[in-house]
This record gives sequence, structure tokens and C-alpha cells, in this order.
Amino acid sequence: MTYTEKEGDLFDYGDGRCLVHCISADFALGKGIAAEFQRRFQTKDRLRERYKDYLSRYREEKLLGDCLPVDGVMNLVTKERYWGKPTYQSMEAALQALKRLCRQEGIEGLAMPCIGCGLDRLAWGKVSAMIREVFSDTACDILVVTGRSQTPNSLVKKADS
Repeated sequence: MTYTEKEGDLFDYGDGRCLVHCISADFALGKGIAAEFQRRFQTKDRLRERYKDYLSRYREEKLLGDCLPVDGVMNLVTKERYWGKPTYQSMEAALQALKRLCRQEGIEGLAMPCIGCGLDRLAWGKVSAMIREVFSDTACDILVVTGRSQTPNSLVKKADS
């Protein structure tokens, strides 16, 4: 596994890599970078078409986290509803699902923002370490793109305990 962080625009790195971001099981995609994925790729419509009744399944199977691929975009489901907050446990479950999918599909390149650390308020230091741990035994090339005008909240305030 290779892991790199660089400043820029995430959407400049989708060529040859799958883009990764976090969503809720209700497919709201109304704020933050999820709204930008919706604007650019109509992600909400594609998710609803491909994963009908997903919220019910999420609840019935008591899923903690998941990864739903749609046309080169890996949608990490880290919470049930858009107004909720993910946990480190749900983030790890979603990352494990992403890892399984990468192995099954032969995906070796991922580009993502500082997932879970904007509106969702997880500490980037913890999430970054989790990504490196989960993917440590893979051949994935992971690029984390920090936006020019955005800073993960953990760099602004002390990381959560």
C-alpha cells in the first residue's frame, strides 16, 4: 500500500482512480462534498436506482458500515441518517467493506478527501491511521486530497480522545 496526502481538488484525481467519500444510508447527499458528488455525478439518483430499499436493508441487517460502488465512485455508508454522526467503528466497517470490494474488483487506486472529518467531525489523525491500518496488506495506492480551502477539523482543534 502507498499512502499520500496532498493539497488540491479531489475531482482532478479521478482519472485512473476510484473516488471515495462518505454518505448516509438514506442517500440524502445534501451537504458537504457529498452534495458536490451529487452535482457532478447524480450520485443520489444512481444510488436509489441501483440500491432500492437500501435504508430498510441497512436497518434490518443492522449494518454498521458499508461500501456502495456506483460508476467508479465508492460511497462509504458510515451512518443511517444524514443528520447523524458516524463513529470510528462505523468508519472502520465501511473501510473494511471498501477493502473487500477493492480486492474483489482488482481496484488499486483510490482518491478521497479527509473522509469523516468535515461535517461528520471525526478526528483526521485517527481516521488517517485507520485507513493505513485497514489497507496495510493491500496493493492499493491511496491518495488523500485536502481541499485548498478546507482543513480537517482535527488540524484546527485537538483530536478527540
